[in-house]
Amino acid sequence: MFGLTRRGLLATLSLPALIPAAARAQARQLSIATGTTGGVYYPLGGGLANLLSRQVAGLSATVEVTGGSVANLQLLGAGRADVAFSQVDAAVDAVRGLERFRGRPVPARAIAVLYTNRMQVVTTAASGITTIEGMRGKRVSTGAPGSATEVMAFRLIEAAGLDRDKDFRARERLSPAESTNAVKDGKLDAYFFVSGVPTSAITDLGASPGVQILLIDHDQFIPRIVEKYGPVYFPEVIAPGTYPGQSAPNRQMSVANILAVREDMADAQVEELLRTAWDGRQELAQVHAEGRNFTLEAQKSAAAGIPWHRAAEAFWTARGAKLA
Repeated sequence: MFGLTRRGLLATLSLPALIPAAARAQARQLSIATGTTGGVYYPLGGGLANLLSRQVAGLSATVEVTGGSVANLQLLGAGRADVAFSQVDAAVDAVRGLERFRGRPVPARAIAVLYTNRMQVVTTAASGITTIEGMRGKRVSTGAPGSATEVMAFRLIEAAGLDRDKDFRARERLSPAESTNAVKDGKLDAYFFVSGVPTSAITDLGASPGVQILLIDHDQFIPRIVEKYGPVYFPEVIAPGTYPGQSAPNRQMSVANILAVREDMADAQVEELLRTAWDGRQELAQVHAEGRNFTLEAQKSAAAGIPWHRAAEAFWTARGAKLA
């Protein structure tokens, strides 16, 4: 898997400038599939790439901007990415060959549980929307193509008794940053986005002059979704003040995030990656607040959702994690 050439949009976090160009050219390459620039995967992936490039001799790590979890796992399955950030629900579908992975299962394995992703249904007081059902006839975005936001949004819409193709005046497939801009421009009434908190795109909307942000409660639909799709979702609350102008708690649906690699990644490479990330976790926490939730206590098999890579299981067990 190392040594891949990359195509598409890559944000390269290079080795220190003092390393000669010839040495850099011969460095092993590690590709990390992240997400959109308005979310949390991208900055955390950048922090991880920076750590690896600085701390691992002969390694140059890069991050790729993608639609999110589904796209990341597809890249992993195709051998075009070495490490993928993913929500657990998308990873479960990928390993089982379900939904967007039907007929094309991905040999993905978990190496770390990171933090919780929150489903955020974002609108403004001016839209008149106060419930999920109240989005009928409105202009909405269900997330970027290839994102786990889209997967989770479709499941929530279904649980609320709405038809994603018939019940909206318009349904866009925008990134969070694009969605925020569309709301500001009066072209969109609401959008779905799954991420850690706070996330820059929603913060931007809440801080916009003349905008009163609202996050729509939806935890009442979780039992219905879990009944159909399995116990990968759970209720949480986004505290008031998480975003500018957010005056009320938001009762919402959450899912865990993992780092995943292919089953056939060499044990030594997995151990090297994890050791560097774990030793540098304080630096990751400085990159984004969600980095603080990368803890030993979070390393649970139930939270990972998919089987561990054998080297990751050994790594966490050696450090005292109680995986079961």
